[in-house]
Amino acid sequence: MIAILIIDRFEGDWVVVEFEGGIFNIPKALFPQQVREGDVVKINIIVDEEATKNRKKRVEQLADELFED
Repeated sequence: MIAILIIDRFEGDWVVVEFEGGIFNIPKALFPQQVREGDVVKINIIVDEEATKNRKKRVEQLADELFED
């Protein structure tokens, strides 16, 4: 999925963006330094299936350790 965002303004460490009629705050560290108010930004969102699987496995291991009989 590719999301199209419009940079509205900057507030401290946050970038305020418009997306599909809503206003959202996103950490400034996720944007290139040259981004400016009014810029249109494309963000490609990809699910990392391998990392998700590993994280789920680790959470299950921790739960098993916590609830051992």
